[in-house]
Amino acid sequence: MVKKVFIIAEAGVNHNGSLALAKKLVDAAVNVGADAVKFQTFKAEALVLKSAPKAAYQKMATDKKESQFTMIKKLELSLDAHKALIDHCRRKKIIFLSSPFDIESVDLLNRLGLKIFKIPSGEITNLPYLRKIGALGKKIILSTGMSTLNEVKAAVGILVKSGTKRESITVLHCNTQYPTPFGDVNLSAMPAMKEKLGVSVGYSDHTLGVEAAIAAVALGAVVIEKHFTLNRNLPGPDHKASLEPKEFKAMAEAIRNIEAALGDGIKKPSPSEFSNIKIVRKGLVAAKPIYRGEKFTPENITAKRPATGLSPMLWGKVVGRRARKNYITDEIIKL
Repeated sequence: MVKKVFIIAEAGVNHNGSLALAKKLVDAAVNVGADAVKFQTFKAEALVLKSAPKAAYQKMATDKKESQFTMIKKLELSLDAHKALIDHCRRKKIIFLSSPFDIESVDLLNRLGLKIFKIPSGEITNLPYLRKIGALGKKIILSTGMSTLNEVKAAVGILVKSGTKRESITVLHCNTQYPTPFGDVNLSAMPAMKEKLGVSVGYSDHTLGVEAAIAAVALGAVVIEKHFTLNRNLPGPDHKASLEPKEFKAMAEAIRNIEAALGDGIKKPSPSEFSNIKIVRKGLVAAKPIYRGEKFTPENITAKRPATGLSPMLWGKVVGRRARKNYITDEIIKL
């Protein structure tokens, strides 16, 4: 996607159906250092049956008697709301993203000019949906919660066959439990997918902390997505598993530090430590008085700081040679 880690603040449905709150989430995402803020685009009628039950985490955070359909119907964003948010993001210089949950929503986001399509985990086995997005030839971020490697491989294959370049696809390792137990994170699957599928990888994090997201960067993630809210105590299905602004900012700063720390992979002294080389390393000196013509031996030479004179790595070449001058104790050896 980009050379630096692409950090997505997943606003999702944490706007609670309010455009004003959605705009506040955009503003907050800018302030905490996110590269993009992501919402969700869907029509409840096209997404879920009216009889569909809620997930366990949704029941805990919302009215248990309310159906999933009723819950998400209140969280739809209208066309005008989409346009307003896209315009707001443009003015705030942050990328607007949204996950489409049905083919009609794919068309809507395409008409609105989105250059990156985020496929949610639940659509990874939706063949017509994958073909629709794949045919657009856009950059794609594919979440893989609940999936096996073969299912991810099949989805990537469909996207590529439909017209998307493999190098335009980033696959996000993900666990869809809110919150995800750390024992279920399985971050090692992320670099494994990179190796097996030949695509860029990232991580969509649903744990309560930030450790997993930061560790994912160290393992090669180029995209990090994390749920984001202004206040975890707000009503709604996803707030409780989201980061508040101060927490998200701390995560973003840690990610930037980690990506800087990863470097270029070439083992060499860094500019900040050049001055330490002569101070911390050692040079050969006389361990006791040595007279001209006397042989250097393990008993009369030693290595001490600083690293002036000959390197101790030349020990084998020095031992057995004869001194060309008299040396006092601790005097630097010269050949």
